[in-house]
Amino acid sequence: MPADLPVTYTCDWRGPFDGRELTAADLGARGYKLFPWQIDSSNPWWNRPLKYGEIGCTLAHLACWQDSVHNGQEWFTVILEDDAVLPSTFLDDLLVGIDLVARHQDFDLLYLGRVPLQPERERQLVTGFVVPAYSHCTFGYLLTRRGLDRILATDPASALAPVDEVLPALYIDHPRADFRARFPKCLAAAAFDPPLVGQRPKDEAGSDTEDSDFVES
Repeated sequence: MPADLPVTYTCDWRGPFDGRELTAADLGARGYKLFPWQIDSSNPWWNRPLKYGEIGCTLAHLACWQDSVHNGQEWFTVILEDDAVLPSTFLDDLLVGIDLVARHQDFDLLYLGRVPLQPERERQLVTGFVVPAYSHCTFGYLLTRRGLDRILATDPASALAPVDEVLPALYIDHPRADFRARFPKCLAAAAFDPPLVGQRPKDEAGSDTEDSDFVES
C-alpha cells in the first residue's frame, strides 16, 4: 500500500473477531443475535450450523463499516482481507476504475475481487466491469459512504450471518426467501471483471472461517 494511504488494521482493535475464542455466551453478552441460518437444503453450506469463524469474520467487516462512518469517511472505504493479493498498480488502477464506473452507473458497492456464482456476460457495464450477479468472497471490495449507511441501516448485528451472503443479498434477489426478507435489496453494485484483487489459495493461506467450530445451539 502507498505510504500516504490511510490504513486501519483490525488486528489492532480489541474486538470479538477470532472464531477460535468466540462463544455463544460471549455473543449474547455483547448484544449480538444470530440469523437462523441452518435450513433443510441441498446446499451444504445452508444445511449446517454457522461457524464461529464465519461470525468473527462478519464482526470484523461490521467493525470496519462502523469505524469508517464514525471517523467521517465521506467518499469511499476499501476493505481488504489479510489474504488479498494486490497488483503493483493497485491504487492507480482503482482510481481509474472508480472514475470509469461512476460515468456509467451510480454505485454503492464495487467488488475488487470475488467468486461469481451465476453467469454475467450479458451484464457488462463497461469494458472491464460488470453488474455482479450472486457472488461470494469478501477479500476485496469498496463501499461508498451511502453504501455504508445503507448497510448499517439493516442492523446486521441483530441477524449475524456470513458476510459473503449479506453483501449479495443487498443487491440481488437472494435465492433464500428468509434471507431475502431479512436483507432486502438496497445497494447498487458493480465489479471489476477481470478482478483487480486476487486471493491467496486456501491450501497456502488456510481459512479462519472454515477452520473453526460450529456455533452450538
